[in-house]
Amino acid sequence: MAQNTAMAMVLERFGEPLVPTEYPIPELEPGALLAKVTAAGICGSDLDISGGLDPRIKLPMIIGHEGVGEVIATGGEKRDMFGNPIEVGDRIVWHRGVTCGRCYYCAVRRQPSLCLTRKVYGIMLPCGEPPHFNGCYAEVLYVRPQSEIMKLPDGADEGVLVSATCSGATSAHGMELAGVQIGDTVLVIGPGPLGIYTAAFCMDQGASRVVMFGTARGVERMKIAESFGCTTVNISETTPEDRRQMLLDWTDGIGPDVVFDAAGTKQSVPEAIDVCSRGGTVVVTGVAVPQGETPISMYEQVAVKNLRLQGVWVSDARHMYQAVKLALSGKYPFDRMVTHRFPLAQANEALATLERREGIKIVLEP
Repeated sequence: MAQNTAMAMVLERFGEPLVPTEYPIPELEPGALLAKVTAAGICGSDLDISGGLDPRIKLPMIIGHEGVGEVIATGGEKRDMFGNPIEVGDRIVWHRGVTCGRCYYCAVRRQPSLCLTRKVYGIMLPCGEPPHFNGCYAEVLYVRPQSEIMKLPDGADEGVLVSATCSGATSAHGMELAGVQIGDTVLVIGPGPLGIYTAAFCMDQGASRVVMFGTARGVERMKIAESFGCTTVNISETTPEDRRQMLLDWTDGIGPDVVFDAAGTKQSVPEAIDVCSRGGTVVVTGVAVPQGETPISMYEQVAVKNLRLQGVWVSDARHMYQAVKLALSGKYPFDRMVTHRFPLAQANEALATLERREGIKIVLEP
């Protein structure tokens, strides 16, 4: 990093490679931080963003909403979630969403993920104007005064923790809304980081069995899920009828109490609703961009089953906290999810690797 500038990989046009670009180091407003990005996660939604599928994007954009870093400058006093002062040299993780704390959804509903003015690093903050460094595919990030901050312990692997800020946090939000209870049988559809975090949370909550559905393309991911304690099913080798019968056999003819759809496709949502037990809950965590319409038989699949269909939109700071604490607990091998690490200058190669589904969690280490 040059003395007065820093480099970022910039999305200038949808569907085209990111462009390395130098920007001046910004002045810090009161309460802001400048963090050296030590690890940035390549999220599956980054492919949708770079391809122009996310309607929230305004170009040019430094993408990357999963990040961990080291404080290199402060704009006056700043404290973490526990009220401790943040100082230069602290290793930190920040909540990806920037919310107002004052609107109806923040102040009354207490659901800041629905904040009317919520912005997200690497998604809703373009880089054309100062402070420029609004995404994690960069050497530095301008951490805004409203951002909630956690300090990290010495020895924590930043590459492992980046997914806790997104997939892990969304999983924690889903858990909060699902009401998983001790003894429940849970089905998780989708063996990516979102599904694996969900499985770990369910086991931590006391679920008696967690079943993971994945396709032939996700065999390596399902091996990771198995190492977490999941029973895995390759749906490419089974029919919907086979899978329904498996679930009934494992639950004394009842079906899973809770189904998490961490894939969020036109195929997965109907199956999640179909196999869930009477009186059960379907939690849709995997929809991040428009998917079109999904057919649902409201009488047979929802009303008669007394089914609860629960949407989950992103997360707030408490969910990030829960996910980071779970990742740091050492109970589950989250390090096995990190399959590739690239330098920042190879961000395009990292994205291509994910698009080819050759990795599970891919990390940039500027």
